[in-house]
Amino acid sequence: MRDQATLTVSEALETLLVAHNHRGMRDVRATLEPGYLLRAADMIYGCTGRAYILTGFPVAGTFETDGPAGAMALYQLLLQRGAQPTILSDRPITHALSKDFLCTELATGTRGEIADAVSLLYQQAPPDLVISIERPGTAADGHCYNMAGDDISAACSSAEPYLELATCPTIAIGDGGNELGMGKAQAALTSLNIRAAISDCDELIVADVSNWAAYALYALVQWLDNKPHDLALDIQQALAYLVSVGAVDGVTGLPTPTEDGFPANAGPHLLAEANTILTRTAAA
Repeated sequence: MRDQATLTVSEALETLLVAHNHRGMRDVRATLEPGYLLRAADMIYGCTGRAYILTGFPVAGTFETDGPAGAMALYQLLLQRGAQPTILSDRPITHALSKDFLCTELATGTRGEIADAVSLLYQQAPPDLVISIERPGTAADGHCYNMAGDDISAACSSAEPYLELATCPTIAIGDGGNELGMGKAQAALTSLNIRAAISDCDELIVADVSNWAAYALYALVQWLDNKPHDLALDIQQALAYLVSVGAVDGVTGLPTPTEDGFPANAGPHLLAEANTILTRTAAA
């Protein structure tokens, strides 16, 4: 059980992550039980076995920088802690990242065929933790939609079974309401002009940009472990790497090392603010 001071730190970071509220995530946050970032960090903190990280949102015939960059940060964090992470995504992303990360292609086919493949995977290589970050989630009609309401089901397989069939803790990260796991805040999504996802998870983290939640999680886990939380993550380098292998900004559609139309320094600035919160608390 974490003390009140640690919970206060989590809530400060949760507030920071939705400061822009350009997609209504601050309003969604208000419906979640405070401390979700800390509870998710504790799941990561305690994971020493296999961890699956689902990501990948199709855009402009390729994939966006938001999601994979956060998945890479969480992969690095879990690896440092002695866990065995694997990034799960569609073929373009697994092909692009497989030189530097252990990757597995998400199952494809009908919903039943995907469920069968996930069941087999979980029997053969059961996870201790499953994390989804910026992965399309299916709406009530069984299709996946982007923020404009376009049906993108043909460009991405259904990933719901990876959460539904997991017997371990599950974390989902989203920034718009159409991502895997956002069904945990279903009531709050009705006021948003989106085709909301309906899948559930154990802990939902909302942010203005999904990657930013991963950066905050990285810093918080390092802080909980009494390690320097202002080191190790080079966000701009990670984004440049993704662009070099085909990623684009999810809002502009341009091959720039940016996230969801924000300036290039927005992610690093967010991490710096998170580290200020943690440093101030450590010194108190």
